[in-house]
Amino acid sequence: MSSTSEHSETSSDTSGPARRLSVSVDLAYDVAQAADILLQIGVGDFDRQTMIDHAYYSDTQLTIRDAPSNLVWAHVAQNFSCHYTALIDVTRPNTDIRAFPTMLLRNLPEEVMPYLVPSRYCPSDLFQKFAEDNFGASSGGQRVLDILDWVRNNLTYVIGTSDAQTTALETFVARQGVCRDFAHLVITLVRASTIPARMVSGYGLGVKPQDFHALAEVYLGGAWHLIDATGMTEPNGIAKISVGRDAADIAFMTIYGGAASLVNQSVLVTEV
Repeated sequence: MSSTSEHSETSSDTSGPARRLSVSVDLAYDVAQAADILLQIGVGDFDRQTMIDHAYYSDTQLTIRDAPSNLVWAHVAQNFSCHYTALIDVTRPNTDIRAFPTMLLRNLPEEVMPYLVPSRYCPSDLFQKFAEDNFGASSGGQRVLDILDWVRNNLTYVIGTSDAQTTALETFVARQGVCRDFAHLVITLVRASTIPARMVSGYGLGVKPQDFHALAEVYLGGAWHLIDATGMTEPNGIAKISVGRDAADIAFMTIYGGAASLVNQSVLVTEV
């Protein structure tokens, strides 16, 4: 039995009321042939969340990158299972972004720039006219909120209507999807409005059905701000796992050299 426990701390900023979240994850997959598996299920090292403790348990030897990375590798011959637990204090406030202005592009930090351009699942260049026609009357935080309202009012949350290859354009046409699709469309429309946006995977209180949750994060006022297009949870109820341009960067499990079939997967997030 492989059991690994790690402890790491993030910023001591306590600008929001602390909420302690407990996370429990179980994964079980059959693997057709020997393969390498990359997991991104561990809570990441981010501002306004502090890891109290977390641990991985698996019969397969796990290779865990040093903090702050939460990347976990496993070489699997046939069957793979992993149990992950975490206890996190979240002090992230539910900030009202309405008054934040759009930042001048020349003032954006270099590391933020990649989140302005199109990516695999977020073809923002195809939505510039739509964004201007529908949201051009507002800017900054208000424009983001207008986009959020549009997505919530025009998309229906329906499980099983999309897959790992579905893009924001396909979601826009279908007008339905799951959290991944909601987040991709919000990110696409925000980028089309010349505001940086990225995708976040996380564990969220109130998410139904409970699972790995996908959200968007927008850069306004010199900081990143979480927004949940599904409306199921709020920033102070989220433990962030990882961030990236879109789902290609934040997948909770990626298999290299083989194929895997699901046996069991469960996520439980509670407040303690």
